[in-house]
Parts: sequence; structure tokens; C-alpha cells
Amino acid sequence: MRTLVLNAGYEPLAVVTFRRALLLVLTGKASILAEDYEDPVVGPQEILSRPTVILLNRYVRVPYREAVHVTRRGVLRRDSHRCVYCGRTATTVDHVHPRSLGGEDSWENLVACCLPCNNKKGNKTLRQMGWTLPRKPVRPVGPQWYITELEKPAPSWNAFLDAHAA
Repeated sequence: MRTLVLNAGYEPLAVVTFRRALLLVLTGKASILAEDYEDPVVGPQEILSRPTVILLNRYVRVPYREAVHVTRRGVLRRDSHRCVYCGRTATTVDHVHPRSLGGEDSWENLVACCLPCNNKKGNKTLRQMGWTLPRKPVRPVGPQWYITELEKPAPSWNAFLDAHAA
């Protein structure tokens, strides 16, 4: 079981095991915002529900982080694993401006793509193909991009992640 840890400002900070989360709550360093009542932790003196989201009581200053590095996994996640050209499930990434024509490996030049569209586009530009992008690819921002466990968030986390993204 995983638990989402929110900083005192409600921004996602980390994902920890439920044991670590319980320890933070029992020592008074965090409070529970959402919990799982179906699978409680049975202790010698009490029964506790497993926390799914906790909020730290004190603000933790996050050290400066460089920009999010571009990766295949990150591009697929940013584009919701959907091909930007046809909307089918994406399994690969495509350079909007081909590398052989000077395109670079950047967030602004890489998009999620299905294999048929990638093969069809090949080494051509969008203008040569007569295609357009429905939206411009951008570099993702926000603390949730530094936490790799947020690729598959638990359903109970959505309200907290959506509230922070707004």
C-alpha cells in the first residue's frame, strides 16, 4: 500500500509506504486526510485504518530542482499514452521535427505516437505530411512530475492532485 504525502502547502511531496505514513501520523508529524477503512492495521491496543493521503504539519522546504529531464516514459505520461496524430494508444515517441533535419530531443519536439503513425510519418516534417498537432507539446511543470510513483495514482489521490494542479 502506498500513501501520498502532501507538504503543509498541500503540494505533493512524496509517496511512501503505509507504515512510514502511520509512523509520521503517530509521532504527530502529519495528519490523515484520506484513509482506507477496508484493510485496517491491527495493533496490540488499537485498530487503525491505513492512511492513503497524509498532510505534514510543518512545511518542508524542497531543495531546488532542475527542470524535468525528457524521457520516453515522461513524454508518454504527459500525452496520456495517446497518439497525438490519431488518438489511438501510443507505444512510442516521435520527433515532430525529425532528428535528421536538426530536430532535438526536447519536451517541445517529442510527442507520444502509435507505431503506424510513426512509420507513416517516418523522416518527414508535419508540413510535408499535411498533418497538424492538436496542441503544442510543452515541458511539464509542477512537483508531481518529480514523483515517479504518481504515474499510476490511487483513486483516493485524485482530489488532492487535481486541486493542486488547478
